[in-house]
Amino acid sequence: MSENIDKLSTTIVDYSLKIKKDDRVLIKYQSSEAVALVKALIMKINQKEAIAFTKLIDNSVEYLLDSFMNEKRVNEIRKQEQFLVDNFDCFIDIRYISNDYEQKLVSESSLKMLGDATKDIHHIKVNQRRWVLLNYPSKLDAYKAKMPTDNYFNFAFNAMVFDYQKMDKDIKPLKDLMEKTDKVRIVSPGTDLTFSIKGIPAVPCCGECNIPDGELFTAPVKNSVNGTITYNTPSPYHGNVFHNVRLTFKDGKIIDCSCDEDNERLNEIFNTDEGSRYIGEFSLGFNPLITEPMGDILYDEKIIGSIHFTPGQCYAEAPNGNDSSIHWDMVLIQRKEYGGGEIYFDDVLIRKDGLFVLDELKQLNYDLK
Repeated sequence: MSENIDKLSTTIVDYSLKIKKDDRVLIKYQSSEAVALVKALIMKINQKEAIAFTKLIDNSVEYLLDSFMNEKRVNEIRKQEQFLVDNFDCFIDIRYISNDYEQKLVSESSLKMLGDATKDIHHIKVNQRRWVLLNYPSKLDAYKAKMPTDNYFNFAFNAMVFDYQKMDKDIKPLKDLMEKTDKVRIVSPGTDLTFSIKGIPAVPCCGECNIPDGELFTAPVKNSVNGTITYNTPSPYHGNVFHNVRLTFKDGKIIDCSCDEDNERLNEIFNTDEGSRYIGEFSLGFNPLITEPMGDILYDEKIIGSIHFTPGQCYAEAPNGNDSSIHWDMVLIQRKEYGGGEIYFDDVLIRKDGLFVLDELKQLNYDLK
């Protein structure tokens, strides 16, 4: 474990954040289980002659407070969030998942109120500060991944310290191809979807913000999405977990949605604001160490052979003009054992059953056969 923690803390400090002298670094963590990692980060930050600060957060307490959201509380939270982005250069957020449903009693209106009030501050943090988000492995994570606890811990740490420098080189031909592409078509069981990505940058994600990582994202031209997509992995959102979410689009907008659980709740989410029925991100995942869904988007969106197609806010690096207080990553795996599928760029097949078929992209298949 000490070796795993040393590798992970080194990856975060040296590679992801590139911490330098006098940087002010805030480490937020959600469980004392992560203390060994927090201490290792503090030691390495100190070696860089930077300044570390910590904040321990209990999710059950935070969500209880959120359930009493009102305008006065929102204003105070905004002041605190503004202080953080004004006074810190780097942020390390270490989540610890103990209950996926902890947030279930927080109303969507409360979350929207807070999201709207802090959206501009969040934009600064995401786009103008250095940050890393990761999950410290938990027994619940192991349960969701259907692994013995020790096996899951080894899996999680290995996935988090993947060779991201190699991945960054491997991605370049796909990035170049995406930025030359106009029309995308995605076909899978229950899915036939077309849209344009013309003129929108493709952004590699190779361990600089999310840990683990392994994706290349862009965004569809806002009004170009037509057809239907059916996601074949669990889709958690604010204390709810939805299965087999199916979305139908016309001219970019979600005009129909369904799932195995609560269709009324699903529609409430997509009625959050005008932008919540439009797509803000299209991404391909290819971390070869992550192969199966576990209902945690930080991992699931990196599954090799997957895509995610995200209702809500677009990213500043790949803007399509969509503005929303939600950003809901939902994942479709296209490997053969999940029903297969194809991706076409300008009517040319580029990936089939999760495997890239063009010679210049085959390095992204890694060991997937």
